Amino acid sequence: MSFFCLLWVPLLYLFRHSLTAEGGAGGVWALLLGSLTAIFQFFLGSIVDPGGFGFSRWLYGFVDVVTLLVLVPCAVYLLLILCRAFSGPPDFTHFILLWLIPVAALRAVSWSSLNDPLLLVISPLLWTALAVGIPFFIRLIIRRFRWYVVIPSGLCIAALPLAAASSYWMLFSQQPLPGFSLFAAVVTPMVISLVIDFIKAE
Repeated sequence: MSFFCLLWVPLLYLFRHSLTAEGGAGGVWALLLGSLTAIFQFFLGSIVDPGGFGFSRWLYGFVDVVTLLVLVPCAVYLLLILCRAFSGPPDFTHFILLWLIPVAALRAVSWSSLNDPLLLVISPLLWTALAVGIPFFIRLIIRRFRWYVVIPSGLCIAALPLAAASSYWMLFSQQPLPGFSLFAAVVTPMVISLVIDFIKAE
């Protein structure tokens, strides 16, 4: 399971890159900032005390396990775009996945002793689901800026991070049906996006 946590993100990045041949801009920054973030988190430890099964556990999943790990590079990339740091079309997924590679490597090391599939398998899947799913809806908004696209896409962008943390929380709390239902909802946009990329590549 530690190998899955270590290899899943770079393998998905390579697979998507082989389909789209997009990205490039900001790649060095993503790896550098991702490495610094991973090292900082490794020595800092958990920001939130997970507690038991209540809200603190959900917040722990949001901040330390699943969601914030993706939202931070997404926000950084948006800031760099607004500052005109890169030229060419933006590719949030490319930047976020590269950022997550060193993060996943150190998480695989720090979580290996726990041998917990929720941390070593489900969490990396949720990272990549957010890394691909959120930009999928951002692209929909950019390509067709109409209210009937912006409103549902914006709601999905807001809902995905909350659903990912809730999926972790429910699975930790031994509630597999709602936990895996939310997991499927979070992963579905990633699957749709990759299928579309695959069809375009053919």
